[in-house]
Amino acid sequence: MNIRDIARVRMRNQHLWGSSLQTPEDVVHRTAAMQSQEYPVAKWSVAQRTEGITDADMDRAFADGAILRTHLLRPTWHFVLPADIRWLQGLTAPRVHALNAHYYRKLGLDDDHFVKSNALLADVLVGGRHRTRKELGVELGRAGIEASGVRLGYTMMRAELDAVVCSGAMRGKQHTYALLDERAPNATTMDRDEALAELTRRYFTTRGPATLKDYIRWSSLTAADGRRGLDMVGSELQQNIVDGRPYWFAEGSLGPDRTSEPVDLVQVYDEVVMSYSESRDALTGDSIARDEAGFMHAVLLGGRWIGRWRAVRNKASVAVETSLDRPFNRVEARSLEAAAERYGRFLGVPASASRRRVSAGPAGNG
Repeated sequence: MNIRDIARVRMRNQHLWGSSLQTPEDVVHRTAAMQSQEYPVAKWSVAQRTEGITDADMDRAFADGAILRTHLLRPTWHFVLPADIRWLQGLTAPRVHALNAHYYRKLGLDDDHFVKSNALLADVLVGGRHRTRKELGVELGRAGIEASGVRLGYTMMRAELDAVVCSGAMRGKQHTYALLDERAPNATTMDRDEALAELTRRYFTTRGPATLKDYIRWSSLTAADGRRGLDMVGSELQQNIVDGRPYWFAEGSLGPDRTSEPVDLVQVYDEVVMSYSESRDALTGDSIARDEAGFMHAVLLGGRWIGRWRAVRNKASVAVETSLDRPFNRVEARSLEAAAERYGRFLGVPASASRRRVSAGPAGNG
């Protein structure tokens, strides 16, 4: 195995290549949690691991509560299943609190504030009364609980981490909050060791080959917890050392190499981008495409970053514009067009790809 093999195996294990999963719920369950910082493109990350799931299908799953969105792991938004949300919060919330502690102190948010705010939120949201963040800020203010701006953001994040609230149904383009007890009444609970083993297992089976440091950074767990989790499930995994780094991955995941180098359009917060820190060079090589205004997302060739893309959409179609490290040959150009067409099918409109822009060169890993 070499560094390029690692990139290819990851694409298979992440279901970006090979066998597709059937439903959005299958994808989110298998991965445990998927970063959903930007909701519109996070839906694409889920859908492209399935066969034929559309943007409208994703919106229905989210509105129905089949998939939830909350703060988990690193202090950012993630998609998670109702069945998994409680054991994941129980395992990772203490670490997120530790990461947030500086901001709690800076904003004057103490335990007394959170006890009062959590109690009010539970009262306001009971009975399926989904509310926007702005509406909840007004309710908190009426009760004499100061919460606006960044202070409101951390108040709501704490309520998520304390398993009081999670995502509600969208109201137009606005996100809402709902009571976790009502959105996930049958959530699974686990003791800490069970939860640690399950998260470790799902990470390495869906994101391997990966290193222990990759896992610790992705999960925000302590190094001791990361090692303990790997000790508990290591017998279920294979290990391979590449360039002096030990990589762990699921047995049987080393399938045959692809005969072609396909192009994939992934959003910049996709798990194939965000799941790795120490071994991110398997994705990026020595550099990634220059960060150009408006071109956020990643064009992958053979599972490795070769450029950036953006979607320019009107009512009738979508144009996928790219900024590449180098010009594509004819085969690569056809693969790019096919990837754009698949993105168009997800959105429900015709799509085309443009290669008019080529970046001035790499800009490093920053």
